[in-house]
Parts: sequence; C-alpha cells; structure tokens
Amino acid sequence: MPSLPDGTPTPEYQAASPAVVRRKPRPVNIVTLLPFIVLIGAMVLMTRSAKKKQQQAAAMRDQMQPGTGIRTIGGMYATVKEVGDDTVLLEVAPGVHAVYAKNAVAAVLEDAEYNRIVHGAEFDGGESEAGTPVVPDDASSLTAADRPAAGDEPAVDLGKDGAAEDTKAAEAAEVNKKDDGDTDAK
Repeated sequence: MPSLPDGTPTPEYQAASPAVVRRKPRPVNIVTLLPFIVLIGAMVLMTRSAKKKQQQAAAMRDQMQPGTGIRTIGGMYATVKEVGDDTVLLEVAPGVHAVYAKNAVAAVLEDAEYNRIVHGAEFDGGESEAGTPVVPDDASSLTAADRPAAGDEPAVDLGKDGAAEDTKAAEAAEVNKKDDGDTDAK
C-alpha cells in the first residue's frame, strides 16, 4: 500500500479503495416495515377487545343481587345470597352455602333461564315450543308402564347353584396342568 511519509495513504489509493468510497443512504422501503406495522396493529386490536370483555364481565358481576341465579366458571349453578366487595355467598343446594370470589362467576342468569336449567320448569305440556316431545334425562320414567307387577314373575337368582362342584373341578384342572413343558406326546 503506497503511503506518504506521515503514514497516510496516497490520494490515488484512497480513491481506489472500496472501504473509503461513500455511498448515499437508501431510503427505508415501506414493504420491509409492513410486517411490523401489521403486528403492532393486531396487538392493539387484541388488547382493546380483551379490555372490552373485562369491562363487560365487571358490569355483569355488578348486576348480582341476592336471589339471582348464576353460573360459575366451573359450570355450577347457584343462587346468590350475599354480595361482598370481592366475594359472593352462594347457595349451591338447599341449605348449603359456599363463599366464592366474584371472578369465579361466569354468567348472571335471568330468572326464567335459571329456573329452566336448574328446576326444568318451563313447559307443562310435555312438549317444547317447537312441538317436539321433551325427553327425560333417564329412561326410567319411560319404562315404568312396561314393568311387570312385583308378584307377576319369579325373581331371578343370580347366585351359582353348583359353586362347590365348580371349585372342585377347578382344583382338579390345576393338578393336571403342566407348566414345565412336559407333554403327554411321545
């Protein structure tokens, strides 16, 4: 590398050197920033919708009053007895009370909906509004007319009649059993 007496490179070498050549800065292309802009926009939209849902849930929990029916986040239905600052006293069964956090309440139900779900008391005619028959949870009420009276058929004995004989036959089979590889073959 040619240089001057003070150690600096010669002007000809500086002009030819690629390290010294200055380039004009390129403007930033909008296409390269587009993914970042979309990502930031999605994050803003998600936080807004989450905040809106939290506000709706808080407003719903503020509607709780003693006597209203609720559903917990675990799917249990109960009646509100007392409302505190952060807790709620619920009657989960007649005479059974439990304290829950307000955040554990998933939905405050209208009286008609709560009674329909818990007590099944909405329709009296045995048919729904659409005209389809209401089917009970178990089939015991459907087969009650088909059951014979108590004294009509003899009871079926499910016990073993020859239990002692079966035990003796099993013991004899154990004696004749060959586990060590011996066979009767010649």
